[in-house]
Amino acid sequence: MSTSFDNAQRVAIIGGGPGGYEAALAAAQLGAEVTLVERAGVGGSAVITDVVPSKSLIATADAAVAIAGASDLGVQLFARDAKGTPLTPEIAINLAAVNKRLLALARQQSDDMRSSLVEAGVRIISGHGRLDGPGAVVVSTGPQGTAFDRVEADTLVVSVGASPRQLPHAKPDGERILTWTQLYDMATLPEHLIVVGSGVTGAEFASAYMNLGAKVTLVSSRDQVLPGEDPDAAAVLEKVFRRGGMTLLAKARADRVERTDDGVRVLLADGREIVGSHCLMAVGSIPNTHDIGLAEAGVELTDSGHIRVNRVSRTSVPNIYAAGDCTTLMPLASVASMQGRTAVFHALGDVVIPLESRRITANIFTAPEIATIGWQEKDIAAGLINGVVHKLPLAANARAKMMGIKDGFVKVIAREGSGTVIGGVIVGPRASDLIYPLAIAVERRLTVDQMSRVFAVFPSLTGSIQDAVRAMHGVERSSGDEN
Repeated sequence: MSTSFDNAQRVAIIGGGPGGYEAALAAAQLGAEVTLVERAGVGGSAVITDVVPSKSLIATADAAVAIAGASDLGVQLFARDAKGTPLTPEIAINLAAVNKRLLALARQQSDDMRSSLVEAGVRIISGHGRLDGPGAVVVSTGPQGTAFDRVEADTLVVSVGASPRQLPHAKPDGERILTWTQLYDMATLPEHLIVVGSGVTGAEFASAYMNLGAKVTLVSSRDQVLPGEDPDAAAVLEKVFRRGGMTLLAKARADRVERTDDGVRVLLADGREIVGSHCLMAVGSIPNTHDIGLAEAGVELTDSGHIRVNRVSRTSVPNIYAAGDCTTLMPLASVASMQGRTAVFHALGDVVIPLESRRITANIFTAPEIATIGWQEKDIAAGLINGVVHKLPLAANARAKMMGIKDGFVKVIAREGSGTVIGGVIVGPRASDLIYPLAIAVERRLTVDQMSRVFAVFPSLTGSIQDAVRAMHGVERSSGDEN
């Protein structure tokens, strides 16, 4: 659909990841003249080297687990030798084929997103964008910055994302010492993958490669995997990791990672040494905000280089907005997308619902998955809010029994007195899908009794949510709705 730009607001966006992409679409929908500057490709690193390929890899690992566990459900796979004797086949992972497929999927997603922008009338410039004050973007489009383009705009949106953090004594080489963007060049499964960092990225890749058949050692500087997440969820994941053969090293800080003749050596602060074939450095990320003209334009940054934004994604400069991992909000693709749309709606005068961090749904794509929403049990323990918690093992659910699910739980958190659902945790297969009813409840301020009156299919995994809220009947002792 073509768009007329007569007297239209001019919107320039730096970065075509989820935040920039959604900002561009929303601005075009509202009739603005939109220019998107992206150096890697539409979708940014989230689509090309991060979210899409990593979750595709995890889907392959999930398939391998499903095949390996099929015998528990009575499904047995056999091959036969020349004499007709049944043999139990081994599950083989062709990592080169896996990586080829997931990179192709990532590129296809990027191409589809680019087509959507072009159809909406968005002008796309390939190159490196830099703010030229609060009203323009200068784009380096030629090799070594030999050619430039300048885009003037009434509203600017910065959505430049983040890059893997590198430690001075553990420099990635792209062959043996790797960041998560470099994993997809491996032709064969690593014999022994050492993962340094037990946050979301480290836990996800440790889980995936363990389930693909690699030997995995996970090095955590904290006392549990996924520090900061629900302790019950982390405990379930640790149990599954150990049962799968993973080595977990808690309170172990990696001081140095060295390349050897045929692998890597990880030296810990306490003097221990771990030898493996490959090492994944998953020690966080840094925003791509250096030297793109933010400070010169008056945009306020944190000490870590993140862009400070308010609840409508506005920076300290009125006409400059920001979205995604380069900002101070949660580094999630869904958050970036919502920030991008919110920024444009606010800038162009459309209806805006300010973002509320307590209503953001997050998911960790380990096996089992861990999904969260709203206030957590630790917030109640810290006295930040009065709440009641009910936890129900997923294994008690009839559908879970049929599917052979043994690990996981549903945890519902309600406000004491009103019974309003204010948070929850789900650990289990497809928790990213199962959390949605709780997210709706938190967003719409439903009570546990209101949720309990909604029919759930029997048998279904969502029935565990209904069972949990039904068990909380009596928490709702007043009809008043609280913020």
